[in-house]
Parts: sequence; structure tokens; C-alpha cells
Amino acid sequence: MTSKFRFKGNPTEGLIGATLGFFIGFAAVSLFGPTAKKFKDVMDLSPVMVGFLVAMPSLSGSLLRIPFSAWVDTTGGRKPFLVLLGLSILGMLGLTWVVWALYPDRLTGELYPLLLLLGLLSGCGIATFSVGISQVSYWFPQERQGWALGTYAGVGNIAPGLFSFLIPLALADWGLTGTYLAWLVFLVVGTALYFKMGRNAWYFQAVHGGLSPDEARAVAAEAGQEIYPAGSLKESLLISARVWKTWLLVVLYFTTFGGFIALTAWLPTYWQSFFSTPARTAGMLTALYSILTSVVRIYGGTVSDRLGGERTVMLAMIVTLAGALVMVVSHAFGLAVAGEVVMAIGMGVGNAAVFKLVPQEVPEAVGGAAGWVGGLGAFGGFAIPPIMGTFVRVEGEAGYAHGFVVYIGLALICIAIAEVLRRSHRARAAA
Repeated sequence: MTSKFRFKGNPTEGLIGATLGFFIGFAAVSLFGPTAKKFKDVMDLSPVMVGFLVAMPSLSGSLLRIPFSAWVDTTGGRKPFLVLLGLSILGMLGLTWVVWALYPDRLTGELYPLLLLLGLLSGCGIATFSVGISQVSYWFPQERQGWALGTYAGVGNIAPGLFSFLIPLALADWGLTGTYLAWLVFLVVGTALYFKMGRNAWYFQAVHGGLSPDEARAVAAEAGQEIYPAGSLKESLLISARVWKTWLLVVLYFTTFGGFIALTAWLPTYWQSFFSTPARTAGMLTALYSILTSVVRIYGGTVSDRLGGERTVMLAMIVTLAGALVMVVSHAFGLAVAGEVVMAIGMGVGNAAVFKLVPQEVPEAVGGAAGWVGGLGAFGGFAIPPIMGTFVRVEGEAGYAHGFVVYIGLALICIAIAEVLRRSHRARAAA
């Protein structure tokens, strides 16, 4: 039957295209973090307002993951990717215009809601994560899911760290307007590259080529595809929502990935305000955290393939807990850097392990489950920075360190959840 249909691409090309699209869109995590102090100074923003500003891209980037990931189950990943990247371009275009026309003298506190709105639009690209998770999952067999998803997420996750490092350098040479204009050009060019390179898995190619779902499944199976969509967008979300493990995975991802996004956005403010480091140093330290987390995530996928997702999550959260403890008690610069590194290792491994568990625990609706987990889980990137800002508002400077107690509590909850999933998996295997 495969002779009746000619496929384009292969799993490797599918992985490369999805990773490129995610890398382009995910850079928006760093949209305001490295520049927050400039907005804070000219607009007279409070710590909580700064927290909301740096977190705003993560709001759309998390909530849109739910419908757009499920959309993959009906059309493949290419169309959802392009829509999200297009919305992000609109947001960056508006933000670049506002900064060009109004910064600094006319950018007043009254325009704070406009910045939030433009950040919301720009953050749509962050939602490409769960679209790519579904897209990559359909390309690869079960035994290679950990490696494939770890590579996809790990390489894509490098974008915020890279931008956290580059933005302070660009600010010094090009100013705020030039920096955002360069980002806009990067986003447009990157979207064009994804348009050329992005590939849907074989099943979706066959459906788009005119085959019935049954015929498409048959020819895709002959080509080597193992995982298929549950049906419509609504069905995929409903089926995955009925699986209780989906909601435990949401909590795990709220901590590992939402927490990662939150720290990538918050750390520039932390380093500049708590230790009075220059913007470039704060950017380098944030890049260290973000890039290290991303690189470790690549290897975390391999670790989870060997040890199992549940055990890997447990070990990762113990490491994250240790790093958070150091951050809470540390008032020494070197010790705080060490705590950041430990947290990066734990959260990177944990990120990979969670999405190793998605196709394992919810194989009947991977797209819908990836939407719930990636969407609601990434909401941590929006929720956590304002909470940490509240610690600063209540305690003053000490709140920058004490705010990390949030991660201690989340890590303890995740350790308990990992044990529940491990016992459930063992009982199912024995049945």
C-alpha cells in the first residue's frame, strides 16, 4: 500500500524541523527579563508589576499549548506551528514600534497594560513547545521517545539562555529599540525557515494526501509509525482529561518546566537586585542556568529511557530540592551560583523525564495529554515570578533569596507524585 503514497521526510528531518520552530518561538521567555530594569526605571514599576511583566509571555505561551497541541491530532504540527509563530511576530512588531516611538521619555506607567498585551502576543511562540512534543512523538517509536523528546526540548530550551546572554550585549551596542528590532528580524527569518523545513508525520501526510484515516494508518504503519491520534481535538482533550495520571503529570511539569521558565525570566532581576551585578553579568548567569538546564535535558531523556520516567523524576526533584535550599539560605555570591547550577541540573533532567511519561501513561491521546501537561504545566512560568515578587514586597531585599522556598515545596510534592506513578506502573506491569 505504501507504493500508492509518497512520503516526505523522515523522523530525523521531522525532529530537526520541530526543534527549529520551537527554538524560534521559545526565545520569548527572555522577552522582558534582561530588559525589565529599563522598563522598571522609566515606568516606576513595583516588584510585583515587574514579576507580572516578565511572566506575561508565559501566560499565552502556556494556556495556548492546550488547544494547539490537541490541534496537532487533527492536522499535524505544521499549521499550528505557523499560526503561533505568526502571532508572535505581531506581538514583537507592536513591541518594537512602542519602544521606537515612546522609549524612554513617553513610556509612562499608563502604558503598562499595553506592554502586558504585547508580551502576551509575543509569548504565543512559547506555545510551540507542546505542538512540537506531539509532532515529534508521532514521528518516533516508543523506545526512542525519551531520546527524541529530550533532544527536541533540550536544544529548543537553549534559546532563552542564549537570548538572556545576547540581549544585554545588544542593549549596550544597539539600545532597546535596536535590540527588539533585531529580535523581530530573527523571528521573521526563523518562521520562514520553519515554513520550508517543518514536516508532519507520515499519517498526517497521508490524510492530507486524500487517504482515509484507516488507509493513512495502514501506510504509516508500513513506513514505521507506531503512535496515532485519538481523533478530533475535542476527543483528544476529553480522553486525556479522563486519565487521572494526566493531572499528576501537569503538577510535575508545572514544577520542572514552568519553574524553569519562571527562573529564566526572574534570575536577571534576582542577580541585579540582590547582588548588584551588572546587567551583562546577570545575563551571563541567567544564560548559564538556562543553557545548562537545556543541555542536561538532552541527556535526561536518555537517563529516563534507562531508569524509567518515575525514578528519574524522583532523583531530579531531590537534586532540585537541594539547589533550592542553597538559594534560600545563601547570601554569598559564589554559593548562590552553585545553587543555581544544582537547580539547573535537577530541573533539566526532570523536564525530560516528564515527557517520557506522557506517551507511556496516556498513549491513547498523546496530543491532548501533551496539551494539558505542556499548557497547564508551563503556567508555572507565569504564576511563580509574581509570587517571588511578593516575597520581595513583604520582606525587602531578603525576599529575593527566601522566594526560592516555593521550589522546595514544589519539589517535595513532585517526589511524592513520582512515587505514586512508580507504584501504579509496577502494578499495571504485574497485572
